[in-house]
Amino acid sequence: MFGPGSRPALFDKMAASAADVINLDLEDSVAPSDKDSARSNVIAAISAVNWGNKTLSVRINGLDSPWWYRDVVDLLELGGDRLDQIMIPKVGCAADVYAVDALVTAIERAKGRSKPISFEVIIESAAGISHVEEIAASSPRLQAMSLGAADFAASMGMQTTGIGGTQENYYMIREGAKYWSDPWHWAQANIVAACRTHGILPVDGPFGDFSDDEGFRAQARRSATLGMVGKWAIHPKQVALANEVFTPSEAAVAEAREILAAMAAAKERGEGATVYKGRLVDIASIKQAEVIVKQSEMIAAY
Repeated sequence: MFGPGSRPALFDKMAASAADVINLDLEDSVAPSDKDSARSNVIAAISAVNWGNKTLSVRINGLDSPWWYRDVVDLLELGGDRLDQIMIPKVGCAADVYAVDALVTAIERAKGRSKPISFEVIIESAAGISHVEEIAASSPRLQAMSLGAADFAASMGMQTTGIGGTQENYYMIREGAKYWSDPWHWAQANIVAACRTHGILPVDGPFGDFSDDEGFRAQARRSATLGMVGKWAIHPKQVALANEVFTPSEAAVAEAREILAAMAAAKERGEGATVYKGRLVDIASIKQAEVIVKQSEMIAAY
């Protein structure tokens, strides 16, 4: 759940939401004239607001701005230990992550901070997607990566003003009918592959039209099918939609457990595969079913 650091009246509501991660934003949602006050608001809120068991993250300004270093220094020197994570926007290469990591490490050592700060990065440029694997391997602090559709589209020269979702002019025609495909699919797939290779979490980014619930659900379902583990919410009602999509249904969990049971029985018979509801299941099916069961168990434990 995202909220601008310049609007502290929203912080308590964000803390009370059903979001897993709260991200207080110092970057794009904050006007240049409000950067200093937004930073002060966020620093005060780190300790003053009861964030419960949520992951508390702050999106700093980009490394191409004059604000980012002060964001990092003040957050770690003046903010409390409750801060869990820094989100780094517009990452174009591994060196961008190294720059923030070096500064964070120096401050942690100087101030004796006992809890290491983790990172999430946003891929928002042609350079970022070109270097996505080296970015995914750039730091042991890195826990998650997401796609920032708007800046990514601008960097790629895409003819769209939409933030995520299908695009009106990105279609094919078959037998006189239009079929819309997903212009973000290839970038998301690259992010998922890089994240899974290096053991970090791929997260779907924003969906700008918060009046379109079905559009949000559709994009979230595509992302979940690709292997992403969650999605940004830029409006409170999107939190429930994301949780709905990324929480495995009771039916899906029950089927996954049945597949595991069927394969266990097959193994006892000395078989490497069996038939479940008219379709072949094998060793690979076990891995797929285990993903769903593990997700369900982790959510239940949370």
